[in-house]
Order: sequence, then C-alpha cells, then structure tokens
Amino acid sequence: MVSTLLSLSVSHLVLWATGLILVLGFLKLIRLLLRRQMLARAMDSFPGPPTHWLFGHAQEIQQTGSLDKVVTWAHQYDYAHPLWLGPFLGFLNIYEPDYAKAVYSRGDPKAADVYDFFLQWIGKGLLVLQGPKWYQHRKLLTPGFHYDVLKSYVAVFTNSTHAMLDKWEEKAREDKSFDIFCDVGYMALDSLMKCTFGKGDSSLGHRDSSYYSAVRDLTLLMQQRIESFQYHNDFIYWLTPHGRRFLRACQAAHDHTDQVIRERKAALQDEKEQEKIQNRRHLDFLDILLGARVSEDIVAGRWVTC
Repeated sequence: MVSTLLSLSVSHLVLWATGLILVLGFLKLIRLLLRRQMLARAMDSFPGPPTHWLFGHAQEIQQTGSLDKVVTWAHQYDYAHPLWLGPFLGFLNIYEPDYAKAVYSRGDPKAADVYDFFLQWIGKGLLVLQGPKWYQHRKLLTPGFHYDVLKSYVAVFTNSTHAMLDKWEEKAREDKSFDIFCDVGYMALDSLMKCTFGKGDSSLGHRDSSYYSAVRDLTLLMQQRIESFQYHNDFIYWLTPHGRRFLRACQAAHDHTDQVIRERKAALQDEKEQEKIQNRRHLDFLDILLGARVSEDIVAGRWVTC
C-alpha cells in the first residue's frame, strides 16, 4: 500500500515537473518570438541578403568566412543591412557614418542577449553596464584617458612597435611569407602590460604569453558562439567541448589579471613606490582602479589597504 502511494506521488511529481518545464519553455519561446518580431520590424526598412528561416545568415558566413562575406555585403548594400545569426539574434550592420550617428545617438539599452555572452569573461564592467552605474564607473576612469596621460604612452607604443618591426625584418630575410597576426597580438599585449598594468620595460614572460593565448582563444570562441545559434543557450553551451574550453580560458585569463593586481598591491606597500606615485602628475590605469576601489570602501565604511 505504502509503495503504491509512493509510486503515485512520484509519478504526480514527475508530471508536475514536466508540465512546469513545458510551460516555462513555451513562455521563453513566446518571448523570443516577440523579440524577433520587434527586431524584424525595426530593420524592415533596410534591404539585405535573404535569410534562412532557422540559421539566418550564419551558414553563409561560416562557409565563406565572416570578414569576406561581410565585405561583400558592404559593397552590395551601401548604407546598412540586417544580419541574422540564428532565428532570434539580429544585428544591423552600418557602413554609412550618418546612419551610425543617428543610431548610436538614440541611447537605446544594450542588448543583453549578446552582452551576456561576455559576463563569464569580463564580468559586469563598462562594456556591459548601462545607466547611472555606467556613468559612475566611466567618471572614475576618465583621468586614465586624459590627453596628457595618453601622450606620455606614445614612447611605449613606439618601442613595442619597433620591437615588432625588428622581428619582421629578421623574418623577411628568409624570403618567405609569414603570419603577422600573432606578432601584432604580442605587440598589443606588451603595450598593455606597460601602460595599463605598469610593468615597466620588462619583456613578456611565460605567464604573459599564457594570458595572450587565453585571450586569443576567448576571442575566437566568442565569435564562434555568436555565429552558431545552437550555442546561444548557456546550458547547452557549457555542456559542449567549446564551452568547457571557454571556461578554461576564462580561468587562465582571470588567474593572470588577479596575479598582476596582487603584485601591484604588494608594490604599493613600499614607501618608495608610494613616493613615486605621489610625484606623478598622472596615474597608470591600474593605480586609478585600485585608488577608486579604496575610495569606494572608505565611503562604505570599510577600511582596506592596497
């Protein structure tokens, strides 16, 4: 008798759970369809290439190559055209400056279904934030982008570029074609480490190279995820090999930045380093961030040390 009641209760529970999942799935589908209708209505005025009902333009992009295909469409459609990656994710590719000015001056909210893809990697930073919190964070970082600050980094950019060009001269002597993509990436990373993280004139180490590899993987995986509509769902994506690789690359990138911040905090404990900072007219980007964090903690009543 007890086992019969137990089996009935379990079967009822399974039915209720199945019904709830179906209802939630139906509501999610309705929301996606309404959003697609809204996007389609907003982009109806712009002519564009024909779309597949399920894949949108994703198949054409994957077969031809995203850059080549987009350039072809840019020549075919002079000002702007819709771009669908799957049935529910739509963009408006704009090529005309006046069109871009009209669209970007509207102040529309950021598309969460795209920006949410970045959360695991960069967190809720300036790229994802909007509204008053965005303005608050942007104001804190404004001193780091002062003209005089950027001007002082020109020499750093120049040195990093010259190092890259010297490397190219050596490769050119072999009279063979070579790929410049990685060299440009390392040059950008070298400039980033010196200007943003205050690493001085030290060359890139193994840990920095690992960071570069992680960021390169994250960039490629992010592009792949946006172009593949079956990866737009978080639950499905984290179960795939690409999703697990993305999480591993995220961890590697986070470990590197956390280590850089810890080292900079430890350096700021030194009196000589503190005097050097006080004598500066402008601070490095990371020092501004650490200073802003200390200010927020003090305002909140929490005293912390850098």
